[in-house]
Amino acid sequence: MSIVTKTGDEGLTGLWSGERVWKDDPRVEAYGSLDELSSLLGLARQAVRLPATAEAIDEIQRGLARAAAELASVGKRFGRPVSADEVEALGRRVSELEARIPLKGFVLPGQTESSARLDVARTACRRAERRIVTLARLASGEAGEVGAELRRYVNRLSDLLFMLARAEEAAEGKIVYAGEDRC
Repeated sequence: MSIVTKTGDEGLTGLWSGERVWKDDPRVEAYGSLDELSSLLGLARQAVRLPATAEAIDEIQRGLARAAAELASVGKRFGRPVSADEVEALGRRVSELEARIPLKGFVLPGQTESSARLDVARTACRRAERRIVTLARLASGEAGEVGAELRRYVNRLSDLLFMLARAEEAAEGKIVYAGEDRC
Protein backbone atom coordinates (compact mmCIF):
# COMPACT_ATOMS: atom_id res chain seq x y z
CA MET A 1 0.00 0.00 0.00
CA SER A 2 1.41 3.37 -1.01
CA ILE A 3 1.31 6.45 1.20
CA VAL A 4 0.68 8.51 -1.97
CA THR A 5 -3.10 8.66 -2.30
CA LYS A 6 -3.50 11.99 -4.17
CA THR A 7 -6.68 12.56 -2.14
CA GLY A 8 -5.12 15.62 -0.51
CA ASP A 9 -3.92 17.31 -3.67
CA GLU A 10 -6.70 19.90 -3.56
CA GLY A 11 -6.05 20.87 0.06
CA LEU A 12 -8.44 18.50 1.82
CA THR A 13 -7.59 15.66 4.20
CA GLY A 14 -9.57 12.92 5.87
CA LEU A 15 -10.16 12.64 9.59
CA TRP A 16 -10.12 9.20 11.19
CA SER A 17 -13.85 9.53 11.71
CA GLY A 18 -14.32 9.90 7.94
CA GLU A 19 -14.98 13.60 7.42
CA ARG A 20 -13.07 15.55 4.75
CA VAL A 21 -11.74 18.88 6.01
CA TRP A 22 -9.35 21.55 4.79
CA LYS A 23 -5.74 20.94 5.76
CA ASP A 24 -5.68 24.23 7.65
CA ASP A 25 -8.74 23.28 9.71
CA PRO A 26 -8.16 23.96 13.44
CA ARG A 27 -8.53 20.22 14.14
CA VAL A 28 -5.79 19.38 11.64
CA GLU A 29 -3.63 22.18 13.07
CA ALA A 30 -4.11 20.71 16.56
CA TYR A 31 -3.21 17.11 15.77
CA GLY A 32 -0.52 18.22 13.32
CA SER A 33 1.16 20.18 16.10
CA LEU A 34 1.26 17.00 18.21
CA ASP A 35 2.87 15.19 15.28
CA GLU A 36 5.50 17.93 15.09
CA LEU A 37 6.08 17.65 18.83
CA SER A 38 6.54 13.89 18.59
CA SER A 39 9.11 14.34 15.82
CA LEU A 40 11.02 16.91 17.87
CA LEU A 41 11.01 14.50 20.80
CA GLY A 42 12.45 11.81 18.51
CA LEU A 43 15.24 14.22 17.66
CA ALA A 44 15.79 15.00 21.34
CA ARG A 45 15.98 11.30 22.19
CA GLN A 46 19.05 11.01 19.97
CA ALA A 47 20.93 13.42 22.23
CA VAL A 48 19.73 12.65 25.76
CA ARG A 49 22.26 11.23 28.19
CA LEU A 50 19.96 9.89 30.89
CA PRO A 51 18.25 6.54 30.24
CA ALA A 52 15.25 7.72 32.28
CA THR A 53 14.82 10.68 29.93
CA ALA A 54 14.93 8.43 26.86
CA GLU A 55 12.33 6.14 28.45
CA ALA A 56 10.12 9.12 29.29
CA ILE A 57 10.32 10.38 25.70
CA ASP A 58 9.29 6.97 24.37
CA GLU A 59 6.28 6.90 26.70
CA ILE A 60 5.37 10.50 25.83
CA GLN A 61 5.47 9.75 22.09
CA ARG A 62 3.05 6.87 22.57
CA GLY A 63 0.72 9.16 24.52
CA LEU A 64 0.96 11.82 21.82
CA ALA A 65 -0.06 9.29 19.16
CA ARG A 66 -3.20 8.51 21.15
CA ALA A 67 -3.90 12.20 21.78
CA ALA A 68 -3.54 12.95 18.05
CA ALA A 69 -5.93 10.11 17.24
CA GLU A 70 -8.41 11.59 19.70
CA LEU A 71 -8.14 14.97 17.99
CA ALA A 72 -8.40 13.44 14.50
CA SER A 73 -11.85 12.08 15.25
CA VAL A 74 -15.19 13.87 15.40
CA GLY A 75 -17.93 12.28 17.47
CA LYS A 76 -16.60 8.74 17.62
CA ARG A 77 -13.38 7.90 19.39
CA PHE A 78 -10.64 5.69 18.05
CA GLY A 79 -8.57 3.99 20.70
CA ARG A 80 -8.37 5.01 24.32
CA PRO A 81 -8.69 8.73 25.07
CA VAL A 82 -6.26 10.49 27.40
CA SER A 83 -7.28 9.76 30.99
CA ALA A 84 -7.18 11.65 34.27
CA ASP A 85 -4.75 9.00 35.53
CA GLU A 86 -2.29 9.89 32.77
CA VAL A 87 -2.56 13.58 33.62
CA GLU A 88 -1.90 12.77 37.28
CA ALA A 89 1.07 10.57 36.34
CA LEU A 90 2.65 13.47 34.44
CA GLY A 91 2.11 15.73 37.45
CA ARG A 92 3.77 13.19 39.74
CA ARG A 93 6.78 12.94 37.44
CA VAL A 94 7.13 16.72 37.44
CA SER A 95 6.94 16.77 41.25
CA GLU A 96 9.56 14.01 41.53
CA LEU A 97 11.94 15.90 39.26
CA GLU A 98 11.33 19.17 41.13
CA ALA A 99 12.18 17.41 44.40
CA ARG A 100 15.48 16.17 42.92
CA ILE A 101 16.31 19.38 41.07
CA PRO A 102 15.10 22.37 43.11
CA LEU A 103 15.10 25.44 40.89
CA LYS A 104 16.19 28.77 42.31
CA GLY A 105 15.20 31.21 39.60
CA PHE A 106 14.57 31.67 35.91
CA VAL A 107 16.58 29.16 33.89
CA LEU A 108 18.42 29.99 30.68
CA PRO A 109 17.29 27.11 28.47
CA GLY A 110 19.52 24.97 26.33
CA GLN A 111 22.80 24.61 28.24
CA THR A 112 23.43 21.17 26.71
CA GLU A 113 22.50 19.73 23.34
CA SER A 114 19.97 17.39 24.92
CA SER A 115 18.34 20.10 27.04
CA ALA A 116 18.22 22.46 24.05
CA ARG A 117 16.36 19.87 22.00
CA LEU A 118 13.98 19.21 24.89
CA ASP A 119 13.40 22.94 25.31
CA VAL A 120 12.54 23.28 21.61
CA ALA A 121 10.11 20.37 22.05
CA ARG A 122 8.65 22.13 25.10
CA THR A 123 7.95 25.27 23.10
CA ALA A 124 6.33 23.15 20.37
CA CYS A 125 4.23 21.56 23.12
CA ARG A 126 3.07 25.01 24.22
CA ARG A 127 2.15 25.85 20.63
CA ALA A 128 0.25 22.57 20.36
CA GLU A 129 -1.59 23.49 23.54
CA ARG A 130 -2.60 26.83 22.01
CA ARG A 131 -3.89 25.05 18.88
CA ILE A 132 -5.85 22.60 21.04
CA VAL A 133 -7.35 25.44 23.10
CA THR A 134 -8.43 27.18 19.88
CA LEU A 135 -10.04 23.98 18.68
CA ALA A 136 -11.72 23.44 22.05
CA ARG A 137 -13.18 26.96 21.97
CA LEU A 138 -14.46 26.51 18.41
CA ALA A 139 -15.85 23.00 18.99
CA SER A 140 -17.42 23.69 22.40
CA GLY A 141 -20.79 21.97 22.69
CA GLU A 142 -20.39 20.08 19.41
CA ALA A 143 -19.84 16.39 18.71
CA GLY A 144 -16.16 17.13 18.04
CA GLU A 145 -15.56 18.71 21.42
CA VAL A 146 -12.02 18.39 22.78
CA GLY A 147 -11.74 16.40 25.99
CA ALA A 148 -10.72 18.26 29.14
CA GLU A 149 -8.20 15.53 30.04
CA LEU A 150 -6.45 15.93 26.71
CA ARG A 151 -6.09 19.68 27.35
CA ARG A 152 -4.74 19.02 30.84
CA TYR A 153 -2.37 16.35 29.53
CA VAL A 154 -0.71 18.70 27.06
CA ASN A 155 -0.44 21.42 29.71
CA ARG A 156 1.29 19.04 32.16
CA LEU A 157 3.44 17.65 29.38
CA SER A 158 5.13 20.99 28.76
CA ASP A 159 6.00 21.15 32.46
CA LEU A 160 7.47 17.66 32.28
CA LEU A 161 9.53 18.53 29.20
CA PHE A 162 10.89 21.57 31.03
CA MET A 163 11.96 19.42 33.97
CA LEU A 164 13.41 16.67 31.76
CA ALA A 165 15.59 19.35 30.13
CA ARG A 166 16.70 20.52 33.58
CA ALA A 167 17.48 16.91 34.58
CA GLU A 168 19.73 16.60 31.53
CA GLU A 169 21.49 19.84 32.51
CA ALA A 170 21.74 18.87 36.19
CA ALA A 171 23.40 15.58 35.22
CA GLU A 172 26.22 17.64 33.70
CA GLY A 173 26.18 20.41 36.32
CA LYS A 174 25.08 22.93 33.71
CA ILE A 175 21.88 24.56 34.93
CA VAL A 176 22.33 28.30 34.45
CA TYR A 177 20.01 30.91 35.92
CA ALA A 178 19.15 34.17 34.18
CA GLY A 179 20.47 36.24 37.10
CA GLU A 180 23.86 34.48 37.26
CA ASP A 181 27.09 35.92 35.94
CA ARG A 182 28.82 33.21 33.90
CA CYS A 183 32.29 34.77 34.03
